[in-house]
Amino acid sequence: MKNELFKSIECSVIGAGLAGVEAANVLAREGFSVRLIEMKPVKKSPAHSYDGFAELVCSNSLKAKRIDSAAGMLKEEMRRLGSITVEAALRTATPAGGALAVDRVLFSDLITKQIKENKNITVEHRELTLFPESNAIICTGPLTSDAFAARIEQRCGVGFLSFYDAAAPIISAESINADKVYFATRYDKGEADYINCPFEKEEYERFYNALVQAQTAPLREFETLKVFEGCMPIEVLAKRGAESLRYGCMKPVGLINPKTSKRPYAVVQLRVENNAKTLYNLVGFQTNLKFSEQERVFKLIPGLENAEFVRYGVMHRNTFINSPKLLDETFMLNGADNIFFAGQITGVEGYMESAASGIIAGMSLARKLKGVAPLKLPPTSMIGALSAYISDKNRYSDDFQPMGANMGLLPPLDEKIKNKQERYMRLAVRGITAIDS
Repeated sequence: MKNELFKSIECSVIGAGLAGVEAANVLAREGFSVRLIEMKPVKKSPAHSYDGFAELVCSNSLKAKRIDSAAGMLKEEMRRLGSITVEAALRTATPAGGALAVDRVLFSDLITKQIKENKNITVEHRELTLFPESNAIICTGPLTSDAFAARIEQRCGVGFLSFYDAAAPIISAESINADKVYFATRYDKGEADYINCPFEKEEYERFYNALVQAQTAPLREFETLKVFEGCMPIEVLAKRGAESLRYGCMKPVGLINPKTSKRPYAVVQLRVENNAKTLYNLVGFQTNLKFSEQERVFKLIPGLENAEFVRYGVMHRNTFINSPKLLDETFMLNGADNIFFAGQITGVEGYMESAASGIIAGMSLARKLKGVAPLKLPPTSMIGALSAYISDKNRYSDDFQPMGANMGLLPPLDEKIKNKQERYMRLAVRGITAIDS
């Protein structure tokens, strides 16, 4: 009953990506009336194709499940904070070894249904072109429309930094040559859910030469390419040197071919896209190659000679604000009347990182409106560490760059532990315990 007291207070959440649905869900759970403004399907960005909320564009993987990893630690913290996206991911998971991968459509549909059926949330499908005055969380993401981006820039006054995000191609499972590939997970960790395409040295050299000579799609009005390392286009990485791929996404370490009992010279891994296992994406193959070039070059991968591309790789803009100069650790805009930002537009990089920031922004706005002290999570937690990173006023922030969850963000343990796995587990237990308290 106590949450009914706040229904007269209306809050706005702009954007129904992962951060937006988390923020809206938290505010609704706390008893506030929420207007969730989403421009799809009235208007879509170049990278979006599905009408549902929380659309996954770059990958269907939400990274590692195990708690003694940064990604797993983050998701466990989110689960304990009542995350709607973690719950949906667990319910729509597809086999992916030690990773948490989801069926994109089922994931989006489940979240969309839950949000639209929430009596405290009203959904408005339209493009917002005016900056909100108060009680709002901006979750418009890395693909913020030009009109609204201009309003944000006008309001914030310090401008934006941009880089490009790239999505990998997806192929049909039935078009893969089973005689040339094999199922395996690196070091046999988890179930053997990845399809591996093994290269001999000559095959790799032929593929590499074709890749570095392939034509890329024009970047239109953008003149420079500023790419976050986590989504580096495969052709950009390849041009760093002939061995760059073999030490990156094509490394063969831990992937013995059972057909030869040997380690290949290089490997391309394919990860399942849906529960039916009819679609696979090329892991690490985010690309900006022309579609015809993707057909030509990627069919040089052993086992993909007859690959059917159901979606080509694409490249899109990713825009984010200079958060250390603009936001505090609760994700509130400096000097504003309860205006918060959340999601990748703040410089947290990754699906779950984006969703986590939505939880914190939602909880922070709710606490402000209830007159409760600001929510400041301990830096020993992964969410707290990310919040501290994007709001650190003491760091040189003129060249602020996005950051995903990683153990390096956390304060060191009081004692030195040489074994990395043991050290990571201790860090994770410490952080999750801090969340509980």
